Amino acid sequence: MDALRHTEIGLLLYPGCAMASVHGLTDAFQVANDYARQHGGADRIRTSHWRVGEAGFERSYDSAPGTPGQPEYIVIPGRLADPLTAAEAADFVGWLRQRHDTGATIASICGGAFMLGHAGLLSGRRATTHWLYAEAFGTAFPDVEVTAGDIIVEDGDIITAGGMLAWTDLGLRLVHRVLGPTVMADTAKFLLVDPAGREQRHYQTFAPRLSHGDDAVLKVQHWLQAHRSEEINVPDLADRAGLETRTFLRRFQKATGLRPTEYVQALRIALARERLEFSRDTVERIAWNVGYKDPSAFRRVFLKVTGLSASAYRDRFGAAAA
Repeated sequence: MDALRHTEIGLLLYPGCAMASVHGLTDAFQVANDYARQHGGADRIRTSHWRVGEAGFERSYDSAPGTPGQPEYIVIPGRLADPLTAAEAADFVGWLRQRHDTGATIASICGGAFMLGHAGLLSGRRATTHWLYAEAFGTAFPDVEVTAGDIIVEDGDIITAGGMLAWTDLGLRLVHRVLGPTVMADTAKFLLVDPAGREQRHYQTFAPRLSHGDDAVLKVQHWLQAHRSEEINVPDLADRAGLETRTFLRRFQKATGLRPTEYVQALRIALARERLEFSRDTVERIAWNVGYKDPSAFRRVFLKVTGLSASAYRDRFGAAAA
C-alpha cells in the first residue's frame, strides 16, 4: 500500500471556545480515518489543536505527532458567550491571515465567523453564522453577504457553518474534501447525521426588533403581535401609528428591517410553526387560524420561509407527533 498521506486540520483554541465542537470534530475525524483504513485508502486526516503558547502558536494536541507540515485547514469554533470583539480576536487574526496567505483553507463554526470578519478574510464574500447573530454580523461587516438561512457556505478557501452544532455539517464537508464521498457517507451513518438537506432556516425563529426607539412603530408592533391573524392593511397601520402612509412605511422598515407585509408574514409563520409543533390541528385549520384564508397560499409561504413543507416541518419538529 502507498505510504500514508496526511492532511492536517487544525482546530483553533481560544478563550471561551466551545470545546464540544473541538472534541466532536476530533472524534469524527478519527471515525473517518477508521473508515478510510477499511476502504484501503492512503489518505488520512491529521487532527491538531492550536493555541497561543509562550513561543507563539503551537499544537496542544496532535493525532500524528512528529509528522512534518502545517495545517491545510484551520477551523475556528464558536463559543457559548457573545461573539468575539475585535479586541478579543486581536491575538489570533494575524496568524489566521498568515495561514490563509500560505494556502490554508479557513473555516468557522457559529460565532467563529466574527473572527474571520475581524481578520478581514470575508470582505466581498458570502458567509453564514448563527441566525441569532446574523443582524449583528451584518452591522459589523457590511461588505459581507450574510446568508443566515444556510447551514454551510463554501466559498473556496473560506467555509462558514451556521449554528453551534453545525460542526457536524462542517466536519462531513471536510471529510468529503479530504477522504472522499464514500468515507463521508460512512462517517455520517456512524454519527447518525444527515449528510445533506439541512438548512438553518428550518430552525430559525422570528425575533422582531423592539429596541429601535421609534415609539410610533413600536405601538404598531405591539398591536400586530396581538392581532397577527386578522386582516391587515397598511393605511390602518399608519393611522394607528399617527403617521402618513409613506412616512409610516419608511419608518417601519428602518426600525424593523422589514416591510409591514413581510413583518406580518413572519409573525404568522412563527405562530404556525408553534401550532405545528404543539397541536394536532390540521394544516388547513392552522392556516386559517394564523390569517390565511387560502391554505395553498399558506403552504407556499411556509415553504418559502422555512425551507420545509408544513407537513414535513411537523414530522421533524412536532412534539405531538413524537
